[in-house]
Amino acid sequence: MAKRVYYTHEMIKSFTLDIMRQIHLNKFEPDYIVGINRGGLTPALMISHFMDLPMYTLDVRLREGSSSPESNCWMSEDAYNYKNILIVDDINDSGATFNWIVKDWESSCHPAAERWRTKVWGNNVRFAVLTENLSSEFDGVAYCATEINKAEEDIWIVFPWEEWWGTNYLERSN
Repeated sequence: MAKRVYYTHEMIKSFTLDIMRQIHLNKFEPDYIVGINRGGLTPALMISHFMDLPMYTLDVRLREGSSSPESNCWMSEDAYNYKNILIVDDINDSGATFNWIVKDWESSCHPAAERWRTKVWGNNVRFAVLTENLSSEFDGVAYCATEINKAEEDIWIVFPWEEWWGTNYLERSN
């Protein structure tokens, strides 16, 4: 059974500030923020407000029973045409979400162009997460506040928006 690590709202604020500090020190100036539905929405919104930038959402839930991932051609066109985009999620766990975005954006906009690998990813399009799993299959995260390695320790992060009602809510309501 995985070890559960609980993050608080205060920790999320601190982690998000750390990511914004990294972005500032790196002199990256996004044109807009993309929050991955659902876990990336809170940190993306916080960054959007702090940096006074527009925020858009992208629904890429790949777990069983989820809806089909949302393809978004206008974002891929923006990325290909050198708009600075910051994509935010709560965790880069397996890497599947970010790998899906890379594949989807490349295939929907100039799929044969080498520019995706050499000029877009990691340059004008960057990824930020609160927690980076070092054993993830995606290695393109530019900004993270905390790191774990699930290959070394079985950890499950519980974010405050996943249990905002408290651990005993369901028991109290029955």
